[in-house]
Amino acid sequence: MLYADKNALRTNLKVNLLRIRERELNFYTNNCLSISTQAALLAGFAWFGLTEVPFDEDASETVQMVYLVVTTLIMGLEMLTVVNATLCAILGPGLALRGPDGSMHKAVDGMMTHYRFTFACFSLGLLCFQFSAALYGWMQFTWEFALPHSILLFVMVNVMYRGGRRIYGMFKLSADTIVTGEFDGNEE
Repeated sequence: MLYADKNALRTNLKVNLLRIRERELNFYTNNCLSISTQAALLAGFAWFGLTEVPFDEDASETVQMVYLVVTTLIMGLEMLTVVNATLCAILGPGLALRGPDGSMHKAVDGMMTHYRFTFACFSLGLLCFQFSAALYGWMQFTWEFALPHSILLFVMVNVMYRGGRRIYGMFKLSADTIVTGEFDGNEE
């Protein structure tokens, strides 16, 4: 009887711990799906900028070349974001659901790691998007129009950066204060 009670307690504890980890898994899955959607939109804009934007014959060849490089970089970074986020959103829950014992922890930890890289790619692509817009102005307009256009873009990048830092600072957890659902019995 005591043996059966101990096993039932161990099973209940394991089930409850898996429920906590499942919440983390859902959190990262939803984040991946969300960032993937936004990255796909930006990649589509970059594709349009590569295939449909007419070049002014009087524009500097250097500006045109840098525009093409930066816009291609946007498309590459955002497509990398889409692929990574989609793979994490599909394979992470699949591992957690169908893998051997301990797979839930491996899936959540893996998604956490890959999400950071994916978010960095997305953010860099977003910054390049603004730079590409400034280059477009210098490629298509005279300097009288391109200069205020670039200044406004720079101001907006600054506002985005400062707002992002403020929000990130408000919600950031330091590495020593992060609580996960992983439990090995040695926690306080």
